[in-house]
Formats: sequence, C-alpha cells, structure tokens
Amino acid sequence: MKVSVNGGRCEGHGMCEATAPDFFTLDEDGYSSIGSDKVVPPGRERAVRLGVESCPVAALTVTES
Repeated sequence: MKVSVNGGRCEGHGMCEATAPDFFTLDEDGYSSIGSDKVVPPGRERAVRLGVESCPVAALTVTES
C-alpha cells in the first residue's frame, strides 16, 4: 500500500498528521510533505487509512500494491 498527496489540493489542515504522526509529515507551512507513493509500513495500514480519510479536501490517495 502506498499513499500520495496532491499538493495542489492540500490546504494544510493537518488532520492526517494528527491521526498518524509517525507516517504523515508536514512542511514548515503545515502542508503535507509525504510526496507520492510513500510506502506504508506493515501494520500501519489501518492508521494510515484513517489519516487519508480524515483529509477534509481529499488531497490524499491510497494505491494498493
């Protein structure tokens, strides 16, 4: 499983990072800085999905692989 952020959609709400701070990172302005195709560590899938789902502007996407 991989996660990507659409930087053009991210508004810096930080809900993803609040949900799974060990996976989601924010830049100095509070926007997601995970980039594209960040691999989710084994056992963190549920928490990361919750982080993706918490984004109020749907800036994050999950790819199964």
